[in-house]
Amino acid sequence: MTHARISHAPFKEIADGIFCIETGLYRHGLAACYLLRSGDRLAFVDTGTAKTFPGLLGVIEALGLTPAHVDFVMPTHVHLDHAGGSGNLMRACPSARLVVHPKGAPHMIDPSKLIAGATAVYGEEGFAKDFGELVPVPEDRVILAEDGQTFDLNGRLLTFLDTPGHANHHGCIFDAQTKGFFTGDTFGIAYREFDTPKGPWLFAPTTPVAFDPESWQSSLDKLMAYEPEAMYLTHFGRVDRPARLVDDLRQSIRNLAELALAEEGKADDQRQTRLKAAVTDHLTESARACGVDLEDTHIQELLAVDTELNAQGLEVWLRRREKRAAS
Repeated sequence: MTHARISHAPFKEIADGIFCIETGLYRHGLAACYLLRSGDRLAFVDTGTAKTFPGLLGVIEALGLTPAHVDFVMPTHVHLDHAGGSGNLMRACPSARLVVHPKGAPHMIDPSKLIAGATAVYGEEGFAKDFGELVPVPEDRVILAEDGQTFDLNGRLLTFLDTPGHANHHGCIFDAQTKGFFTGDTFGIAYREFDTPKGPWLFAPTTPVAFDPESWQSSLDKLMAYEPEAMYLTHFGRVDRPARLVDDLRQSIRNLAELALAEEGKADDQRQTRLKAAVTDHLTESARACGVDLEDTHIQELLAVDTELNAQGLEVWLRRREKRAAS
């Protein structure tokens, strides 16, 4: 009896044993996940959405291996573009353990609150269309990753670091073999359409609900102490020489926080609309300053999802600050 091959997601090897996989969310080049290979053992870092899952099985098959060769599934945080496919993948990979931040683990074990929160952000129709059905992960297969904890992938050492700022349940993973970090959203967003002769253009995603600029700066300190040679971004792909990029990312965090603070104390029903307009103008100007020569309308089209989510995240951050001040 013969078995049909599984259609695989687009992927390519971007470092020794590291495969960048296109998840297909919204448009090509917006979101990736990664597969590490060490001999015949595999680990996923981020998973894309539940709808990405069949394509990930196809990548495993294309490499001549099976789901039984997967030892770890390691979402950097539980936002759905990073972790939405975790439950499906764990169900298919009998030997795998889910390695996740302790604050994110409850949402992987019981995704009901995650579903409710994401539905509030994206709407019921958008959630169903883009993210699919979330599958819970059995608690006995979950490892609560501690800051600095190491994981052995067939002799390949992976180190988990607690890196809040974008989310309070965010971790980055250092691959000692390539001296590179899988950064989720902690090292920002660098879409390839915006690359210039100067290099990538980086900006900070202030997605709901846990933007914390001070913690984010400290997390960048922690990453850079490893003197990494590359960063593997979920949005999108590999960037090299991160030491020359980190100051731009730090400034993006500061700029977006300052933009929001200009609206502090003005909590009317139009504030998020004003924030969205301000974020749109800021990101367009920032791209221009980096040498991006696309038309403004094209820049804004490529950034439409991020602009909306950044504005929502900044509004949540302001409300949280105002609530603390009132108490």
